[in-house]
Amino acid sequence: MSADARILVINPNSNAGVTAAMAEALAPFARPDGPRIDCTTLEEGPFGIESQADIESVVLPLARLVAREKAAAYVIACFSDPGLQVCREATRAPVLGVREAGVLTALARADRFGIIAIQNRSIRRHLRALREIGAIGRLAGDRSLDMSVAETASGEATFGRMLEIGRTLRDTDGAEAIVLGCTGMTRHRAALEAELGIPVVDPTQAAVAMALGAVLAG
Repeated sequence: MSADARILVINPNSNAGVTAAMAEALAPFARPDGPRIDCTTLEEGPFGIESQADIESVVLPLARLVAREKAAAYVIACFSDPGLQVCREATRAPVLGVREAGVLTALARADRFGIIAIQNRSIRRHLRALREIGAIGRLAGDRSLDMSVAETASGEATFGRMLEIGRTLRDTDGAEAIVLGCTGMTRHRAALEAELGIPVVDPTQAAVAMALGAVLAG
């Protein structure tokens, strides 16, 4: 493959720890014959994307990064899918948002899915987005950890809270699959799936899997 045959995974917040966790979670997707998977941090971004203002603040910086960094495909690695449409206008290559990819992956594996959100105010944005893609009717529940992005990326307390919410989504709401509602939760995916016994979708992995398929097919 050519030198530019890479998938560029962009963390729109400036927390390098979140980017490192994503790179670790994506290591199994590496192929000796490419494309390579590069993870990068948007340095202009806030430390965590937790509000509509945070989302809007990274839209144009993301588009500029996509325009200047050549890649075969791009992944916007934030569950709010900030700047997705603007970035698609900045390149002819595929641009995938992790929220959309994560939800579509869950729909392919279960009839009803649940979302673990980081904060209560995130849920309203999730519902708007699910209505836009016609998936709201298959949402079992969307429940919040009530934590910051930085808090979700580390600590046993985070996993304990995720397990509590996951059990409620499964047993009370009837979710047959769980989508992690923040890229900061990535490191806990495998352990959570083992405990719950149902599919747990890391949206960044889901988006990179789709991008990999698009690059290899194209």
